[in-house]
Amino acid sequence: MSDLRSSIEQSESARRRRWPWVVGALAVVIAVVVGVVVTRGGSDNTASGGDGRPVRGGTLNFALIDYQRSPDPQWGTNYAESLIAGNITDKLLWQDPDTGKVTPWLAQSWTYNPQLTEFTFTLRPGVTFSDGLPFDAQAVKANYDQYIKGDPALGITPNGATLFPGFLGTDVIDSHTVRLRFAHPLASALQAVSFTANAGPGFLSPNTLRLSATQRSADATKVVGTGPFVYQSWKPQVETVLVRRAGYDWAPPALKHQGEAYLDKIVFRSIPEASVRTGSLTSGAIDASLDIGTTDEKALSSQGFSITSRPVSGTAIFFNFNSQLFPTNDIAVRKAIQLGWNRESLKKTVLTPSYSVATSVLLPSVPGYADYSSSVLRHDPQAAQKILDDAGWHPGPDGIRVKDGKRLEVKLLGINNLVVNTPAYESIQQDLKKIGVDLKLTVVPIPDYTAQQAKAKTDWNIVAANRSRNDPSVLNLQYSPELGDGSYVGSGAPGIDPAELTSTLGRIETTLDPQQRAQYTRAAQDLLLQKYALVNPVYNPSQVIAHSPGVHGILFDAQSRNTFVGAWKGSGNDTRAGG
Repeated sequence: MSDLRSSIEQSESARRRRWPWVVGALAVVIAVVVGVVVTRGGSDNTASGGDGRPVRGGTLNFALIDYQRSPDPQWGTNYAESLIAGNITDKLLWQDPDTGKVTPWLAQSWTYNPQLTEFTFTLRPGVTFSDGLPFDAQAVKANYDQYIKGDPALGITPNGATLFPGFLGTDVIDSHTVRLRFAHPLASALQAVSFTANAGPGFLSPNTLRLSATQRSADATKVVGTGPFVYQSWKPQVETVLVRRAGYDWAPPALKHQGEAYLDKIVFRSIPEASVRTGSLTSGAIDASLDIGTTDEKALSSQGFSITSRPVSGTAIFFNFNSQLFPTNDIAVRKAIQLGWNRESLKKTVLTPSYSVATSVLLPSVPGYADYSSSVLRHDPQAAQKILDDAGWHPGPDGIRVKDGKRLEVKLLGINNLVVNTPAYESIQQDLKKIGVDLKLTVVPIPDYTAQQAKAKTDWNIVAANRSRNDPSVLNLQYSPELGDGSYVGSGAPGIDPAELTSTLGRIETTLDPQQRAQYTRAAQDLLLQKYALVNPVYNPSQVIAHSPGVHGILFDAQSRNTFVGAWKGSGNDTRAGG
């Protein structure tokens, strides 16, 4: 999944590795998942004992398209990094993936002032880091101060600044009570302390916080959290190995899991090629894989593998229009692109049931989502052509429209870390050509994307990505001229009032009342999609897992990252786990 960085769920091309194919027997089971998930394939039987109770022990071999560039969980900005980070660290709160409600975790209770500028948390007693140090208010303060502000002397960048805008500081009230203070209302703060996606606020031991960025990457075993697993080893571009943390007993109460994790070990393997991931799964070399190709889902399901998926809450995969660069500085071009491509065709030819066509810039799982499929996000090529005609864009000799001697050529920058991205963009490219728009695609691995993104304001008409966050404040972070400014309106784009955009988006942070917040979120979507046409949502991304029938309990959280505290592998000879 991809977020613009500070938000892009990025991916890097890893070294080509091919795993040996071995034949393994498959016990027939069905996966247990949490959240809004789709499950296909497998059967209703449990492990060989037949009673469905978890089994203690074993190693789970899990494949990813991504790899960790650093074992530091507060730094990682791709999916592999955030997924692994969520299994060695914990958060203050847990967000329910179905309802979006925040519930206790390392904080057992919390309060906030009427202005939503101060949030006070009472910490759960008895929690420790895996190096034995206590998790207390001082540890919370040290973490948030470094995470949000950074530490130049240690080479630590301020990775939490966008998640906690306006952060003033952390007050230690007593050993188990802390208060976060902000310069302005921040209704999303409660969701922020539960956030599990890129550069998340997972807690690190004070011993780790004293290490430089270089030292943390030199020895992953010195990166210590409170989570259910600890690092055993880390090989860049190859694999990360986690082992069960002894004595862990503070999983989120909502998970109803007591005690340590069931698995002895998880081996996360970087396998960039979809065919090799699928081949490794069918041969038994791995037990489960993320990033399953759309053409492989049905075949794997028919072979008895379970396919589980959950939409990635936050924004859809979007085309963010550059409102200051020709020709997307013309609102007629932006509106025509919104109307000019066939969403039903995309659904039939590119997407599987794991995905859906975007009907807003927000996913339906985000509170405040509104449906625009019958208005600006419908397929209406005739209306699109009229908009362009009226704006002075007329067909040229090759069918591509021209205005003032300039072709209607739109340059798109995207990343190839999601299996659907390139075919989806190609489908839109073909449709837009029919209305006279020449969409030029550059869809590249993350190193090339990052280099080009730095020049996006001057070189690219569209940046295609998404941003994970199961809260409507994701719109404020992504598009406010004072924060992400994803469409470059802050410098006075033609026909756009930056102050209106800033105030409308900012109101989302001023209330926790569900009805009022939904109204503010709808107003924000109206501006982004209708009035200013700053974004063209494409499809709703999902994380898709295929796993052997013997694998159980891989959970999807509210950002569709996976937690493995309750995961287990069935085997009749293993010892049944208590609790």
